[in-house]
Amino acid sequence: MFTKKELIQQRMLVEQCRTQSVLNPQHAEKLGQSIASSWERSTQANIPKERDAAPLQDQSAESKSSLMQALEYCKEDLKHIAEQSSMVLAVGDAGSTIIWTASSAQMRNAAERVHFVAGGQWQEELVGTNALALSLKTRQSSCVFSNEHYMASVHDWVCYAAPVIDPHSKQILGVVDLSTTWKNHNSLGLLAVERCASIIQMAIQELQQQSLYLRTFSAPQATLNGKNLMLTPRQIEIMTILALCPQGMSLDHLHQALYGERKVSIGTLKAEMSHLRERLGNALGSRPYQLKIPVEADFLQLEQALDAGYLNTALQCYTGIFLAKTESPFLCTWRDCIESRLSHAIFQAQESDILLKHLAYSPEAIDAVERLMELLPIDHPAKQMLKRYQDG
Repeated sequence: MFTKKELIQQRMLVEQCRTQSVLNPQHAEKLGQSIASSWERSTQANIPKERDAAPLQDQSAESKSSLMQALEYCKEDLKHIAEQSSMVLAVGDAGSTIIWTASSAQMRNAAERVHFVAGGQWQEELVGTNALALSLKTRQSSCVFSNEHYMASVHDWVCYAAPVIDPHSKQILGVVDLSTTWKNHNSLGLLAVERCASIIQMAIQELQQQSLYLRTFSAPQATLNGKNLMLTPRQIEIMTILALCPQGMSLDHLHQALYGERKVSIGTLKAEMSHLRERLGNALGSRPYQLKIPVEADFLQLEQALDAGYLNTALQCYTGIFLAKTESPFLCTWRDCIESRLSHAIFQAQESDILLKHLAYSPEAIDAVERLMELLPIDHPAKQMLKRYQDG
């Protein structure tokens, strides 16, 4: 535990840094570079000065994400942690929007006042520096103490957050946060929130033991109940089509989606389905052909991220061209659609650091180059390199 004197001194130091017109290196070092960088981004985001609560998003639609499904398994354990620690616990999605909370009596009213509730949008560009957004951006556990928060209405809080990572794909699915008043700041807070993230991740892993996971960007791979399947590229294509058509498909429609006008017999497809059933067992239904177990996939996660407007998450999912060698007309059309949607989102992006990171992993992304040329100031050191790339 910190002494009261130590906590007051920390608040005074933070306040001193906040009043500086320019954050000098010494103060940045004392605060931590991640907090200092977040302050700078928050200042540039033009957040309304009078904002004292996070914007609220309608949460009436039922979510079927693996994160929400995992919460059904472990929410009682998380509720117990929140109540016993006199904290409010929140789980946010990959874009910092809260999808579930549990609160102690001591923190309930304070949480409701600032919209630290389901539907609260805690993206950095909307409310400034906060632990949920910071943890997602850094992919690490984060603590935001008192007036390190951008929004004055949570200066009496201390928040600890940790990312929730898919055990399979290693993609960030969301974030978990534990918050209390600044006077209760404890060095064990980060350990506690990391434990909460671990509980959720174990629930996700348990769910994945009873599900199918498809990876289609970079090296295609399928996993059933936690075990890698030895499949041909054609079988991966069939499973991807069925994942995109959860209502199921007749043999004729599946043949058209897979082969189009190519002269491949129905008997060939029947043989493919027979071999695939040997691998999947009861997970593959017929009449219509249908995947009968929960399906998670990198391309579905990317699509969900785009639907929610979370470009950073979408770009993290995009690790290569979707089924680059497929000749399936259905899958080629879907690939073109995803590429178009992703490019449109890139041209709407406002954060240059997200695009620079994307370009480092996908140097062929000319749309990111063009958008960066629009976003970056003329004297930015990357500008000349990007111009040469564009001209080349």
